[in-house]
Amino acid sequence: MPRDWDEHYRDPANLDFTPAALLVELAGWMPPGRALDLACGTGRHALHLAQLGWQVTAVDASPVALGVLRQKSRDLPIQIHLADLEGAGFTIEAGRYDLICDFFYLQRDLFPAIREGIRPGGVFAGAMHLSGAFHLEPEELRREFAGWKILYYSEGGEPGRSRQTAKILARKA
Repeated sequence: MPRDWDEHYRDPANLDFTPAALLVELAGWMPPGRALDLACGTGRHALHLAQLGWQVTAVDASPVALGVLRQKSRDLPIQIHLADLEGAGFTIEAGRYDLICDFFYLQRDLFPAIREGIRPGGVFAGAMHLSGAFHLEPEELRREFAGWKILYYSEGGEPGRSRQTAKILARKA
């Protein structure tokens, strides 16, 4: 049975607006440009990037999560899209983004579109589980970006998470 994300985001205890440390570090040395936040939830990454001057496109399938993001993002350069990434509701345009981030959403058939969507010199930032129902195999995330400059890669535990995680920063040549 799929998780009811709307119900999840209705509970204030589940609202976390702290961006991942990996993204915070990346955004600290990368000049602002166009970013895509996939499966953004309430927009913890989109909000952080927009506050730094990025033009952000945020996509999620939960109207409740996006409602929270709309309230938080007033006067910020965020385009919000309600779309199920497994359907045809959103297309990643080729060569459009300087940064695409995907934190804890795994849809393997999106990887080719993600790689195509990043401009030369742009970066993919992501973290995904290595165990559980929707998880990567060890080294799988690194293999998805073979031929790219791997700026950072790790597999292991993550503070505040019970499952092992693969994390990556990869720059397109």
